[in-house]
Amino acid sequence: MTSTLTPQSTMHDVLEVFPGARRALFRRYHLGGCSSCGFQPTETLEQLCQRNHDLNVNEVMSHIQASHLEDEKLQISPKDLDSMRKSGNPMNLLDIRTREEWNATHIEGAVLFSQDLMQEILGTWPRNVLFVVYDHSGSASLDAAAYFLGHGFEQVRALRGGIDAWSQEIDPTILRYRLEQIH
Repeated sequence: MTSTLTPQSTMHDVLEVFPGARRALFRRYHLGGCSSCGFQPTETLEQLCQRNHDLNVNEVMSHIQASHLEDEKLQISPKDLDSMRKSGNPMNLLDIRTREEWNATHIEGAVLFSQDLMQEILGTWPRNVLFVVYDHSGSASLDAAAYFLGHGFEQVRALRGGIDAWSQEIDPTILRYRLEQIH
């Protein structure tokens, strides 16, 4: 699928091209956040809108696209992050992957997210210092960045492409891996 969004786009395709669409749909329309308002990957955007109070599909598509542009502003490229790290800019680097992924490989200087660390972040981390969140591929980190922005952090960014992009573009010594879903 190209970056074109149509009423016939399946939700799978929408989420592939617009990873933050689930968050955008939930925030404005309360869609996709729970079993009562969820959607199937094969359902089209038009079908989703029809069964949810006959929402205007063009308005929903515009909202997804506008939210995507906002998500783009939240991201930082591996090259830009590398330059900022080399320049000595103060920053916090937060890894939100699992402990197993962390143990396998991580970016030097990062801290692994935990519930205890969450309390520390919200209570003591400076709100005006660059705060970069990363995951495996960059999709979950957008949600985390949006969360922390909502809690008053002014310079939160998500690493575009996650640690996978970092290993390809910046540090090839970081092991690459593929996550598989168990059915």
